[in-house]
Amino acid sequence: MSNSALFLVLFITAFALVGAALVIAWLLAPRSSNFLKGQVYECGIPTRGNSWIQFKVGYYLFAILFLVFDVETVLLFPWAVIMRDLGPDGLFCAGFFLVILTLGLVYAWKKGALEWK
Repeated sequence: MSNSALFLVLFITAFALVGAALVIAWLLAPRSSNFLKGQVYECGIPTRGNSWIQFKVGYYLFAILFLVFDVETVLLFPWAVIMRDLGPDGLFCAGFFLVILTLGLVYAWKKGALEWK
């Protein structure tokens, strides 16, 4: 069997299994039409007022900065594990990566993104 035929069989099998799982879940899922099902539920406390409020953009900015430096940690861990095998080129690349992230942190700091107002 050629690689393209094998890929096609795998692709069709994957779609069939996912489709079968969705159909079985739809058939076996319990259904109830109740007024309370459509109500907003937040930790067991009834909501007061309008639930659609705007949040400060600072929350999102802080979350994005957290994700950037979280990804940095995830990328640096595998590098640290195999550092001896990479040699000076690997050290240079990781150092360059850290310099770029440090410049990003300095930029965010200068713009006041880390100040909670």
